[in-house]
Amino acid sequence: MSKEITRRRTFGIISHPDAGKTTLTEKLLLFGGAIQTAGAVKSNKIKQGATSDFMEIERQRGISVATSVMGFEYQGIKINLLDTPGHQDFAEDTYRTLTAVDSVILVIDCAKGVETQTEKLMKVCRMRNTPVIIFVNKLDRDGQNAFDILDEIEEKLQIKVRPVTWPIGMGKEFQGVYHLINNQIYFFKPNKQKLGDEITQIDSINDPVLDELIDDHAQTLRDDADLVEGVYDPFDENSYLSGDVAPVFFGSALNNFGVKELLDTFVKIAPPPMERNSDMRQVDPTEEDFSGFVFKIHANLDPRHRDRIAFLRICSGKFERNKNYLHVKQGKTFKFSNPTSFMANDKSVIEEAFPGDIVGLHDTGNFRIGDTLTTGEKIIFKGIPTFSPEIFKELVNTDPMKSKQLEKGIKQLTDEGVAQLFTQQPGNRRIIGTVGELQFEVIQFRLLHEYGASCRFDFINFHKAVWVTSDNARQLEEFVTQKYRNIATDKYGNYVFLAESEWLLKRSMENFPDLKFHFSWEVI
Repeated sequence: MSKEITRRRTFGIISHPDAGKTTLTEKLLLFGGAIQTAGAVKSNKIKQGATSDFMEIERQRGISVATSVMGFEYQGIKINLLDTPGHQDFAEDTYRTLTAVDSVILVIDCAKGVETQTEKLMKVCRMRNTPVIIFVNKLDRDGQNAFDILDEIEEKLQIKVRPVTWPIGMGKEFQGVYHLINNQIYFFKPNKQKLGDEITQIDSINDPVLDELIDDHAQTLRDDADLVEGVYDPFDENSYLSGDVAPVFFGSALNNFGVKELLDTFVKIAPPPMERNSDMRQVDPTEEDFSGFVFKIHANLDPRHRDRIAFLRICSGKFERNKNYLHVKQGKTFKFSNPTSFMANDKSVIEEAFPGDIVGLHDTGNFRIGDTLTTGEKIIFKGIPTFSPEIFKELVNTDPMKSKQLEKGIKQLTDEGVAQLFTQQPGNRRIIGTVGELQFEVIQFRLLHEYGASCRFDFINFHKAVWVTSDNARQLEEFVTQKYRNIATDKYGNYVFLAESEWLLKRSMENFPDLKFHFSWEVI
């Protein structure tokens, strides 16, 4: 059991859109032997899309809108990789995914540097002190000076950095990278689809052959290396594991370059499955009793079978096929005859799984995000947030003959966490709340193509949705009666106040002091 735990690494890849995150995911799979050929995400020449972008709308738009889970083996280590959406409109899926990983690789575009979404994602990592490795991508294009990028990372992301590899030139002048710890130089050789021959390398920065191969770049590299060693502290693994220092790698994911150095270091230093916080205590992965939580639900992973999969992160004990597990919230036991592991949308049935693994469970509507399965105590894992939406539209059915399909579709899609569904009475008015405009496009597309239901969205001018609770039942009832035009319920029956402006929200908070207004809602 402990051997299986120590050889697992579960991590997420995060970035701002277009930094090359999905491309890096593919190249890690390529080096791990999980795939033989990579398809460039936006290349028209290569019709095969990125392995991890499996939904039709993702292929059309060239972006990731759902978290993909992939597993592969590398150097005897079982790696569970979660590729997250980069687009800010799907940040909530990424935030929830970060609750299921033990470490993170953050991808930064060398030309654009640290962008807005990168800062937001990093804040979520800092909340849990998640260990972070940074990959500065697209070195084959002209970008910022390497020292400037490192300064920007430290300043904007509030984390110390330590370069592990260092670029030799950039753009058309890009020659390769120098591994500052191994004292080896790897020369750049573009290859977009397959792993090429062994990359030429030199085992010392002072080798005179280096001057012959890269001319003036050799002395510049030596000067840069001296400066790096003078400015940055020596690499300390414990500082990385505590989330205080981020090791930095440079490369070009599209050209497979710098990825192997990243992966080799990752399997050595990244943490195995860690303790998890529950409502009762910390849960250690080595405990005998099984426990795990659902952090994601995805409908129609295979559109031909209209299936619905709950993604379960195993926290302790061993998961076994056809064994009974207690659903803590429902108080019922379930057993699973076809639990699956993933390679993007390719699934295979598994007999057992261990802490750190992500298991797919076929779901007929019993699970929601945050649910716990266990064979021991009735614990509930904490820290899976739902955020207050900022854009609101009324769902209007444009084909009354397909009402049932629309109901089923919107229920399943909101169960996934793509958006939030609020219901207003009288009239059963359905309001969809999201954190970004693009989610409405995705919902409309998926309702039509996966459920055969057509709809439109009419804009509603609300400023914010906040959950309302109180120990003072009379004041809560008075508030709901007074503000009935702005009151809705979420899918779990909780009261939600749809405030038309910031001023009205503040007034309501002042006038009803016994009420609590929640801007985020932890799913427990």
